Order: sequence, then structure tokens, then C-alpha cells
Amino acid sequence: MIGTAVSRFRRLCRDARGATLVEFGLIAAPLCLTIMAIADLGYQSYLRSVTRGVLEQASRSASVGTLNSAQIDTYIAAQMATINAKNGTTSVVKKSYYNFSRVGKPEKITTDTAPLGSYNVGDCYEDANGNGSYDTALGSNGLGGADDIVYYEVTVSMPRVFPMAKMLGWNPTQSAKATTIVRNQPWANQPKPAIICT
Repeated sequence: MIGTAVSRFRRLCRDARGATLVEFGLIAAPLCLTIMAIADLGYQSYLRSVTRGVLEQASRSASVGTLNSAQIDTYIAAQMATINAKNGTTSVVKKSYYNFSRVGKPEKITTDTAPLGSYNVGDCYEDANGNGSYDTALGSNGLGGADDIVYYEVTVSMPRVFPMAKMLGWNPTQSAKATTIVRNQPWANQPKPAIICT
């Protein structure tokens, strides 16, 4: 009886039928997860590329005065309509600056009183955006005028294409952002910023 059991056990150990099925079962889940992750990253790259292309075309048209601010928003929304049809959203930011050196910086202080290096009462500054007050985040909303520098940012957000985001700890929403900075054509004289003293 014991000899028969041992004999059967040895036969079972040598039997390789079904081993491939067990091995496939062990690697199937990680393999599927890897394929979905690669496809998801590929789609995100595609989304970023489409967003960049739409932004480049819109900014070139705006820089020569072909499109105004509202028309740019409409153009970008129309170009992204297919992607946004899948529960996506698109946001557009447009800020204009007097020159490249002022992008993302505070308005220039022309006469500085103590304490030096920061704006305080008694200082004079270039009112580059024309709003009559000193701004630490320079830039006017919109496209500005002739010869101005315009910063464009388009962000597209949509649900992920594949359901593996939760398993990998990823955000269920994917985003693609494209930015560019373009100088408007000099179709007129660029007005010099007013100097304001407080």
C-alpha cells in the first residue's frame, strides 16, 4: 500500500502535463498589467503631442494678429473636441509681457529706497501691465499688443484609457500640458510702460 502510494507520487512528480498552464497563470497578470501600462504611457505621449501641435498652431496664428484671445480659445476647443468627447477638459492660460526678461518676474523697480531689493513706499516701478499697482507676478491676461511676449499654456485632463491605474497607485485622471512663449509681430509701436512712484 505504501509502495503503491510512493509509486503514484513519483509518477505525479514526473508528469509535466499542465505545467505550461500553471506557468502562464503566474505570469499572465503581471504581463497584462505591463502591456496596459505601456499603452497608457503611449496614449499620454500622444495626448501631449496633440496638445503641443494645437498650441503651436494657435500661438503662431495669434502672433501675426490672425486670431484674437476668444478665437484662440474657440480654435483650441474645436481641435481638442475629439479628445474632450471622452470626458476630457481643456484649460487655456494666456499672459502677455513687455519683454522676454520680464516673464515670470515682478515689475521692475526703477528707483529703490531702503530696504533695498523689495518694493516699498517711496519706490518707483515700471507699470508693465498698466493696472496702476505694483505686481510681484508680472503679466497681463490676454494676448497683449504689438511686439509683446505672450506665454501660452494648455492643459488637457481626461480619465485614463485603461483600468490599471488603481492597481499601480496612479491618479485615475491623466493630464498633458503644453507651454510656449511667442513674440507678437511688430505691426505697431509697442507702448513703453509708465513709471509710477509711490
